[in-house]
Amino acid sequence: MEVIVKGHGVDDREKRAYVEYLESKYDRKLASLEINLDGDYADLNYQFQPEPFERIRRITGYLTGNLNTWNNAKRAEETDRVKHGMGQGFEMI
Repeated sequence: MEVIVKGHGVDDREKRAYVEYLESKYDRKLASLEINLDGDYADLNYQFQPEPFERIRRITGYLTGNLNTWNNAKRAEETDRVKHGMGQGFEMI
């Protein structure tokens, strides 16, 4: 993780304290932290590491992320279903 300090007067212990504070407050790991010092004030600009997520869709009445666990009958039902969308005849305004 990268910690950038603009200004002066921040030692390693204080940098670690800022990192620990933000990670514990948001329960996420930091990717980067920029500390801008202005007298007695510290402005913290930070980014978190990306978190993986799985897309969940509603297909044939079931919430699912993928079709790997479905049996052949349920896969056939998904293949045969009518897929609705914004095709021809719809104009975006």
